Parts: sequence; structure tokens; C-alpha cells
Amino acid sequence: MALSDLEKSFIFEYSQRLLSQDMLTNSLFAGSGVGRDLRSLILARQPVQPLTNPSEAALTGTLRADAGVVRQNAANVGEGANMVGIAKTAVGQIADALTDMEDIIDRINNGELSASSSVVQSDYNALRDKITGLISGTDYNGISLLDGSQWGSDQIDSDGNVWIQGYKNGGFDITFHNLDGLSWSGLSGADLVGDITTQLAAVESLSSDVDAILDLYQNKQSSLEYQQTQLSTQADLLEQAVANRSPQSSSLTAEQLLLNLIFADTGSVIDETG
Repeated sequence: MALSDLEKSFIFEYSQRLLSQDMLTNSLFAGSGVGRDLRSLILARQPVQPLTNPSEAALTGTLRADAGVVRQNAANVGEGANMVGIAKTAVGQIADALTDMEDIIDRINNGELSASSSVVQSDYNALRDKITGLISGTDYNGISLLDGSQWGSDQIDSDGNVWIQGYKNGGFDITFHNLDGLSWSGLSGADLVGDITTQLAAVESLSSDVDAILDLYQNKQSSLEYQQTQLSTQADLLEQAVANRSPQSSSLTAEQLLLNLIFADTGSVIDETG
């Protein structure tokens, strides 16, 4: 079928346009500067973009390390508090035993008990033996806490000091008291007969010393537990600072980071809905 003149004209003009477009494309994208730029943009290896800011990463690493050290120090102080708590409990039992011995003497003086009774003397001596057993047997992980005759090692020195790493670059000693050095041998059930006044004076003197040591241990344990809590809180703040400097929050301002630390547990005063 023969083409009309109009159809021939359309085909010729369309072919010319395709040829012109092809020439223009080759001119622009084959050897021209525009082509090189486009190829570089699409095909060339892209420069490596750092995923983290080196200085930010270094600071975050320091904060994370500090948090770990502080948390370990908190654990160390907590262990010291446990040691003092064990010593305090034993001293409290010794104080109770002395109270029972004093009660025996009072009941003898009131005529309720006989000083010459073998049962009374045995009970009196049993309380004394309980005290000496507590002194020699109270320990924490093999560290004797009340018996000075067992001191003088890498864990506890001859003066009863145990070193606690409680700070980033230092610590302190916890001092225990040598109850073995008190005059327990002066307590004797046989001496209740004819020398009961001396026995009462000895028990009262020992009770006074033990009560004073008990008060010291109670205060020391409370102080160490408080310090442990404060160190744990400090570690929490450092870990929160690490979280706030993570890549997701690296764009936050210093003011916002500070507010995040302050209001982490109490809520925010910033209206972020607008």
C-alpha cells in the first residue's frame, strides 16, 4: 500500500528528530564534560564518609570506661559494707552473751541462783566460750574480722585494715577491731563463788567496750552503704551520658544533653509537641 505524501512527510520529520536527539545525546554524554560529570556522579566510587566523629567516639569511650570503673568501685564499697555488716552482727551476738552473763550474776545476787551450782557455772562458761568462738570464727571470704591473732596478710594488715578501692585513682581503709585482745580469760564460772563482784566488774567493762565497737560498726556500715548508693548513681549518670552521645543523639546540643541527664528520671519540662 502506497504512503500518502502526508505520511511520508511525518515519517521523514520524525526520523530527523530521532537522529538529532541521538547526535545530541552522543555529544553530551559520550565525550563532553557533562557526560564525564554524570558518569562520575552515578558510577564512580564515592568518598568514604565517617560514620562517627573521632573526637565524639573518643569522648564516648572515655565516659563508658569511667562508668565501668565507678560501678566497680561501687561494688567494692558494697563488699566492704558487707564485711562490716558481718562483723557488726557477730559483735551484736557477743553483746547479747555479755548481757546474759550479767543477768546470771544479778540473779545470783538476788538469791535466785546459786553461785556454787555446777549448772550455773557451766552456763556462765558456755556464754564465755560462745564469745571466744565468735571472735575466732567470724570471717569474710577467709578474712578474720575480729581476731587480731589471724591478721597480717595481703588482705588484712596487722592493724586490722582492709583496703577498699573506692575511687577512680584511690581508696581507703576499713579498720576492724581486735576483740581477741580483750580480757575474756578473766571470765570464769568458778570465780562466781567468793569473787562475784570482780566478775560483775569484768562483764560490765567488757560490755562497755563491745557496745562502743558495735556502735562504730553500725555507723560505718550505714556510711559505706550510702557511699555505694552515691557511686552507683554516678555510674548511672555516666552511662546516661554515653547513651546521649550515641549516633542517634549526636546532633543534640550541650544544653539538651544536660537536660536529658537531669530529667531522665523525673520527666521533661520541655514541650516537644509543638
